[in-house]
Amino acid sequence: MSQQDILEFTLEAGRVLLANGGEIFRVQDTMQRIAHSYGAENFHVYVLTNGLFASLKGDEGAFSGEVRSVNVTNIHLKRIVAVNELSRAIERGGVPLEEAFARLRAIETMPGWPAWLRVLACGVGAAGFAYLYGGTPLDALAALLAGFALEPLRMFLARRGTNRFIENLLSSAFVAAVSVAVVQLMNLAGAACSIDKVIIGGIIALVPGIALTNGVRDIAGCDYLSGTIRGIEALLIGVAIALGVGFVLGLSAAVPGVIAV
Repeated sequence: MSQQDILEFTLEAGRVLLANGGEIFRVQDTMQRIAHSYGAENFHVYVLTNGLFASLKGDEGAFSGEVRSVNVTNIHLKRIVAVNELSRAIERGGVPLEEAFARLRAIETMPGWPAWLRVLACGVGAAGFAYLYGGTPLDALAALLAGFALEPLRMFLARRGTNRFIENLLSSAFVAAVSVAVVQLMNLAGAACSIDKVIIGGIIALVPGIALTNGVRDIAGCDYLSGTIRGIEALLIGVAIALGVGFVLGLSAAVPGVIAV
């Protein structure tokens, strides 16, 4: 195996980890372990939230270096687990580089959760959080419907490659509009609901928990730049959610006959 092949595989493994929500320290440590396991002792890597920088010095003194731009579009934790297992197998020995490439390609094409399960999880999660935040069973039912409506929109926007800020802005506005409509209908039917509890449950799926958690972990691991970037990302997503919900609530308050917010 050539020096360039080792560098190429190491970068690809790091890219898969980073693109699917892996923490900075995990990506860096995994890449170093893989490179060292294949005999590349003079391997150096620098990881950012959207980029990989790596260099390798061979026994002959020749340097190889590459840069990868990484676009984090989807969080897929099962792929992170699979790459971790592959790196451990490589470290134990017995995984030729060719086989490792094939296994990595299989990991990258690993399917996510089916659409129906994602919709169900979003709805049940919305209902659960609406109830946990002090809502009634009727509030939870309204949030369930809002959650069911939200996830298909998120999947549609993700397929179109929509900017994450715009995606969260549109999604939060949509879930707020659905919540207002559902609560209004239930109130007209004599079933009193609390709009704030319903919206809280509906937007929980949009809250940037992974970005915020990874940002804190990066800062704790002294990766201050990456931690700051992820903190800013979480802040912008929060702003987008607030703008979307605020716009719909302000608009609904101006419509005669709509529930007071």
